[in-house]
Amino acid sequence: MRTLMSWSSGKDSAWALHVLRQQGVDVVGLVTTVNETHDRVAMHAVRRQLLQAQADAAGLPLKTIELPHPCSNEVYEQRMAAAIQEAREDGVEAMAFGDLYLEDVRAYRVRLLEGTGIAPLFPIWGLETAALAEEMVGAGVKAVVTCVDPEQLDPAFVGAAFEDMGVPEGVDPCGEGGEFHTFVWDAPCFSEPVAMKRGEIVERDGFWFADLVPVE
Repeated sequence: MRTLMSWSSGKDSAWALHVLRQQGVDVVGLVTTVNETHDRVAMHAVRRQLLQAQADAAGLPLKTIELPHPCSNEVYEQRMAAAIQEAREDGVEAMAFGDLYLEDVRAYRVRLLEGTGIAPLFPIWGLETAALAEEMVGAGVKAVVTCVDPEQLDPAFVGAAFEDMGVPEGVDPCGEGGEFHTFVWDAPCFSEPVAMKRGEIVERDGFWFADLVPVE
């Protein structure tokens, strides 16, 4: 099936893309929600230039869904519906997600695609996250922690390398509970690493972020 990969810019999306390609799935593009006010990936706060560099390294076209800030759920669903309709008209038959085990998130994605003619795929669903984190690191996934929820994880982890972070007890090793988010700069699904460096660390809207800066 012609498949779009829902791309967050993080490690789980990259690993899901890797798995899909191993399975022979025809992935035809990446789709990402972008905060149109700040020109960054929603929640991960990654600059658009770095997002595009990831798509280039993956060898896939990038489709962005522009969202206002703040964004109501109604506006989010309207813009998602328009993007899904456009994808269907372009012959897309499935959309893949890097979700791991949150049933409510999966159910929401299934609902958004219901009746559209596009099937939801969850290629890494149900994998045990400690083992999955080890497998990703062992396969060469390299990522930076770009966002931390300080109510769940010490902000000192912002800007850390995912492969070295060693999460404390009670924190999901893949951050599936929203404890942290990442930017993947190298992975088996990339033809080359994405050149970037860590910029300033800031607190905004109750979260801590590491700004990543492209390197020419």
